[in-house]
Amino acid sequence: MSKILKLGFSPCPNDTFIFHALASGAINIEPYKLSITLADVEELNSLARTGQMDICKVSAHAAAHIMNDYILLRAGGAMGRGVGPLLLTREPCTIEALNGKRVAIPGIHTTANLLFSLMCREAGIHVETVEMVFDEIMPAIASGKVEAGVVIHEGRFTFSGMGLTKLADLGKWWEDYSGLPIPLGSIAIKRSLGSEVASLINSAIRRSLTLSQVDPSQSWSYIKNHAQEMDENVINEHINTFVTDYSMDVGKEGEDAVSRLLREAAQMDSLNLPDGPFFIKE
Repeated sequence: MSKILKLGFSPCPNDTFIFHALASGAINIEPYKLSITLADVEELNSLARTGQMDICKVSAHAAAHIMNDYILLRAGGAMGRGVGPLLLTREPCTIEALNGKRVAIPGIHTTANLLFSLMCREAGIHVETVEMVFDEIMPAIASGKVEAGVVIHEGRFTFSGMGLTKLADLGKWWEDYSGLPIPLGSIAIKRSLGSEVASLINSAIRRSLTLSQVDPSQSWSYIKNHAQEMDENVINEHINTFVTDYSMDVGKEGEDAVSRLLREAAQMDSLNLPDGPFFIKE
């Protein structure tokens, strides 16, 4: 009888592109079967923090809170250069002008919020953050409900159509700050499952990603059915932006980037990280 593993990832095109073959059953991981949950990034972070997922896509920020119970896979994540969240306003202004203002964030434990918090710390300002589901943020900025907002996912490609202004690219800010690519999200797996299961899932994710790369048409219907933004050009741009070489393997530079971000998160949130390792071995 097959054993059930609970897997959570987002409905965003980069995740559905990577995980389609696994979700469809095209990749065999016997003796295991997957029970799949698709959810918003902050909901996934919460599911992992409460131990409800065996394998889960989490924000790199949220990973700092679960490292005692989870370890990160080398495949399936979102990382790169020029791919970070955007800080948007209605009118052009400086970061200092946001001091004391209301700023929407897509979740307290998202990497987007960590980057924004680090930027505010370096600028010496304090803001009132307002948590929202990511697709509510741009309308809130446009209506004046908040003075600014940190936007992730498709918002990177569609904000100008709502008349919004980019104050900062937080990914570029991180690259200048750290000299490293920005780790947006990683795939975490419970340490209690053991190294063999972790290696099996890591390999399966790579095979799933490879199948989508070889024949994107196979995953297209699945991707489009779950996408927030239905414009096909935006969906393709999303995949091309957030599915990178790091999605196949984080590599040494990726490990360094995640380790740096985890330490920044631990300092910001007063956490004690385990000694390591943070990633499974090959």
